[in-house]
Amino acid sequence: MTATTTQEKTPAPARDLRRDLVEAGIALLEEGGLAGLGLRKCAARAKVSHAAPAHHFAGIEGLRTAIAAEGFRRFRRTMEEAAAGVTGPRARLRAICLGYLGFARQQPALYDLIFSIRAETMAPELATAARAAYAVLAACCAPLTPPGADPRLLEAHVWTACHGYAMLSLSRCYADDLPEPEQFLGFIDRFTAP
Repeated sequence: MTATTTQEKTPAPARDLRRDLVEAGIALLEEGGLAGLGLRKCAARAKVSHAAPAHHFAGIEGLRTAIAAEGFRRFRRTMEEAAAGVTGPRARLRAICLGYLGFARQQPALYDLIFSIRAETMAPELATAARAAYAVLAACCAPLTPPGADPRLLEAHVWTACHGYAMLSLSRCYADDLPEPEQFLGFIDRFTAP
């Protein structure tokens, strides 16, 4: 009689297919812009059937929304990481802004996508991620807002200045004419002078 050994098979960890499809979509977006993003292409990139995305997203708009939500989460983390360990309110705000500009430069297609979706059409997941990214900037502006002043004014000045600089640098039309990011961010000292 021969002894048989049974090998217990450990099940493979469950695959987070939705996450894999979002990651595949981000890769496609960075390679070919919005025109390069498609459900079938995304499925092929994630190595799943072409029908798989339909189980997780309501068409291409659902996929774009999920990618944009992840984009805002990455945007937020980039700003937070840029300011980690930085002390002093102006220095922290400058670091947040450098993180902002760095994200736009390093992931231009994702940056374009996250700022192309209109607020009134944002799904809850996307709106939450967008607000969390904005909250990073707002928290850094708060200590620099004069008592009694509307905090939204400084937030709007900083956000629009960074967004405008990022868009001009990404357009490549004016990129050579722009000051270096550090020099550009000198506006923070002027906006927040005591």
